[in-house]
Amino acid sequence: MENSNSLADLQMNDVVVTTAKSNSKSDRGEPSTGSTVSFHDICYSVKVKSGLPCIRKTKVKEILRDVNGIMGPGMNAILGPTGSGKSSLLDILAGRKDPSGLKGQVLIDGALQPSNFKCISGYVVQDDVVMGTLTVRENFQFSAALRLPRSIRNREKNERIGQVIKELGLTKVADSKVGTMFIRGVSGGERKRTNIGMELIIDPSVLFLDEPTTGLDASTALAVLMLLQRMSRKGKTIIFSIHQPRYSIFKLFGSMTLLASGRLVFHGPASEALDYFSGIGYSCEPFNNPADFFLDIINGDSTAVNMNKVVDLDPEMALDASDVKKGTTIAEKLAEEYSKSYYYSEMISELKKLSSGKVGNSVSVAQSITYTTSFFHQLKWVTKRSFKNLLRNPQASIAQVLVTLVLGLIVGAIFFGVQDNLTGIQNRAGAMFFLTTNQCFSSLSVIELFITEKKIFIHEYISGYYRVSSYFIAKLFVDLIPMRAVPAIVLTITTYFLIGLKLQPAAFFIAMLTLIQVSVTAASLGLAVATGQDIVAVANLTITVVFVLMIIFSGLLVNLPSVVNWLSWLKYLSIPRYGLSALQVNEFAGLNFCNNSGSSTPIENICEARTDVLTCTGEHYLARQGIEVSVWALWQNHVALAIMMFIYMIISYTKLRFMKKMS
Repeated sequence: MENSNSLADLQMNDVVVTTAKSNSKSDRGEPSTGSTVSFHDICYSVKVKSGLPCIRKTKVKEILRDVNGIMGPGMNAILGPTGSGKSSLLDILAGRKDPSGLKGQVLIDGALQPSNFKCISGYVVQDDVVMGTLTVRENFQFSAALRLPRSIRNREKNERIGQVIKELGLTKVADSKVGTMFIRGVSGGERKRTNIGMELIIDPSVLFLDEPTTGLDASTALAVLMLLQRMSRKGKTIIFSIHQPRYSIFKLFGSMTLLASGRLVFHGPASEALDYFSGIGYSCEPFNNPADFFLDIINGDSTAVNMNKVVDLDPEMALDASDVKKGTTIAEKLAEEYSKSYYYSEMISELKKLSSGKVGNSVSVAQSITYTTSFFHQLKWVTKRSFKNLLRNPQASIAQVLVTLVLGLIVGAIFFGVQDNLTGIQNRAGAMFFLTTNQCFSSLSVIELFITEKKIFIHEYISGYYRVSSYFIAKLFVDLIPMRAVPAIVLTITTYFLIGLKLQPAAFFIAMLTLIQVSVTAASLGLAVATGQDIVAVANLTITVVFVLMIIFSGLLVNLPSVVNWLSWLKYLSIPRYGLSALQVNEFAGLNFCNNSGSSTPIENICEARTDVLTCTGEHYLARQGIEVSVWALWQNHVALAIMMFIYMIISYTKLRFMKKMS
């Protein structure tokens, strides 16, 4: 533990130090001890909306009410049935709860909770938030690179990573991928330990865990809790919420906080909980799991109440049977009984000693986020991780290129060898319309970019891994631009020469640039719509409707000059219109369709009525489409696409920056 302590000491020089006590011990080289977390009169409520959208009613729902307690080094469990408020209490203690509707005070070793407490403490969320395409060691390296100061040398960071891997028993799978739905990875218990290891890299004095046994079988859950107990014996403060643990897990608890309907019904040593409830009229049947027994009491299960035996001994000690049958009254009655108990009076006495007059009326929520590394260092590591994730997801990268290649060959075969006649005009326009439309709809996959990684992003951002700007720009570098540009390049190379478009180097590269811009701009619009969404289907439906409207005003399905004035302005918002216009100007300018002896279609159908016309050119066709033929007429489309792309990216970044990140 000496290496971990030295790393933790170096990190504390760069962030707000929680307590003077821990600092003095670190300076003397002594093992660091966990902090004592105390909470005073915690009340938390949320606003719930109900009814139809036009007649919405808002009411306040109470989640926690007058919750007090002290949690020191060791195993501190928060129990309660579903909806009791245990996860909310855990988030409040970790500084990760929205401060609106929150009252009370949280102290760390008797001092006010640091503003960046959520960055210097460990927090393991209920769901996995590790990158599945990376190995266990690579995930730890990512955490170490961004959460430990750069003043620590790489050799020391690697030693710290190796130590965490050894402590967690992950040596055999250290270089194995964690796993995704497409990649077979480590087991569930090893995955959970990997999540824990991501937080242990910084050697936090307090480690929070939200339902650490979720999704694990009984044996694996016990192994994870035994690991936490070994850590607590070394001086760490382990605070976790848990639902209905088995008896072998319950025996590992040091302190137990039992909640019912947001009320505190017991807080004290877990080993003394059965005696306490027996004293107020509830006795646990032989061979019954204490955790199940506590839930039975809260839920009003009559089999948990031995009324006759207790009432005969002391009628005043037993709860009123009528109260036990009253649903919500049970929690209130249990809370009232606890407030009269010895455990409560002892806890209040200890809280007063810890507070020393620091308790106020409102919670000092850990609002600020501090970073131990620079913007460019964060950008480097997030880009590196995103690039590895991209390469190890063949269904998202290689498959998309192969699908584009096959589609390009099919389109090239359909429009193969266009002629310089009226049929050639139709085929050229149709091929260009298909290419621009395809680039728009192929960009729909981008909507999953921030939705699938939303939980990972929120957790890492709140924990101080990186800035929003670092994450956003890295995603543009790796996921957005390359994944849109490469398929567009493949599609252009495949179709351009098969269709037989203008064989000029400049025209070819302009067409390639146009398709790349259409694809990237459409992807930017998809990001602007999807960022902040939770459901992929909703974002998919929204962007599909937008693209359909844009395609209508692209310039092929309807003659734009003929559109009524009050609707004609929509063409300026159409991404495929700018792409199609640029491709048409690039291709049709300078072409002659009238001097082709193979033409069997009357030229007069598309040519302007002129007395001396013996030729019909591409300029005539463009004029009928309302497209001016000039250098600016070509490049204005690219400028418009660039402006739209920039605006959509700004919208996406703004939504990501101000997205609600705390529950």
